[in-house]
Amino acid sequence: MKAETTVKTWEKTRLQNLVRHKSGRYYARLYLNGKEVWKSLKTSHFSVAEARLATAQKEHREHKGREVSASGAKMTFKQAAELHSKRLAGRVNIKSATRHYWAQILTAVLKSWPGLAEMEVRKVTKAACRDWAAEYAKDASSTRYNNSLALVRHVLAIAIENGILYSNPAEGLERMPVRLKMLELPTLTQFAAFIEFIRTRHGRFSVHCADFAEGLAYTGCRISEAARIAWKDLDFASKEIVVMGDAVERTKNGEIRRVPMIPAAYALFKRLRDARANEPLKTPVFKVNECQKAMDRAAKEIGMTRITHHDLRHFFATICIESGVDIPTVSRWLGHKDGGVLAMKTYGHLRREHSVAQAQKVSFAAAA
Repeated sequence: MKAETTVKTWEKTRLQNLVRHKSGRYYARLYLNGKEVWKSLKTSHFSVAEARLATAQKEHREHKGREVSASGAKMTFKQAAELHSKRLAGRVNIKSATRHYWAQILTAVLKSWPGLAEMEVRKVTKAACRDWAAEYAKDASSTRYNNSLALVRHVLAIAIENGILYSNPAEGLERMPVRLKMLELPTLTQFAAFIEFIRTRHGRFSVHCADFAEGLAYTGCRISEAARIAWKDLDFASKEIVVMGDAVERTKNGEIRRVPMIPAAYALFKRLRDARANEPLKTPVFKVNECQKAMDRAAKEIGMTRITHHDLRHFFATICIESGVDIPTVSRWLGHKDGGVLAMKTYGHLRREHSVAQAQKVSFAAAA
């Protein structure tokens, strides 16, 4: 009578840390913080497993050398957030304004979730994440909510990478649908009165504020881009503006772009240059870099809906489209890099008065 053969579940191989399961699959046997970590190499072929083992060991060594030590098992959310911020600070492909924005989001999250900062990440539960999200969504805009949720996920992912969490408790939370802002922009008549009111207030910066507001409306530049336009950036011969943005970080999309001067922009810049012809080429064209208070006062006095600096960028795009400029072209002028997708979503609808006027051109009458 033959003795029964016992099939071992795991079989050693000639390579250290490489074992073979009875199913034929190979696994890497590694260690993290004194605990075994088993990783499937997803193959039954020894040569493939050998190559994948080397990769797994390299990744494991990097993992062990990351931001936290074995004592990191007690990492708090604040500590994980600091590591996340440190990573952002080390990224050269994002701007300082972006890092500042995420710092603001972190502050808002910690303020909205009492006790989270000092809570150990391994004690952050799915239920707690759901409760926070439900309360936070009541007051936050969809964009602020979605970005806050993304931050919480990213911070908890730090703990996962360092072997403190197995899964992300915030992963199952749903994003809020983002609804585009309904643009309430002035008519051309209102805008003319708006600028005139700002210009004639006899304040120290009234004239400069009016010039800056016109510059935003006539170029479509972001406020940071318009504030940095210097005389050297104006090509009166070709009627173009070279939009540089920040001296170090350039424009929002990191590119220099040339924007044609519409007639109103050419007239504005020509008037300003004629009045200040002796200024060096590096001198900024506009004497102020913001004018929101003056704009608020003017809108209130003439009975117009309040608008922001960025709304003047929308105003520029809307007037261009209503004047017959195609959306992809307007998109390029604005510095978008998506071929017009965002512009179509934002400006694809026309203002009511323009829509009514255009409707009168539609005819079903048979041709004579």
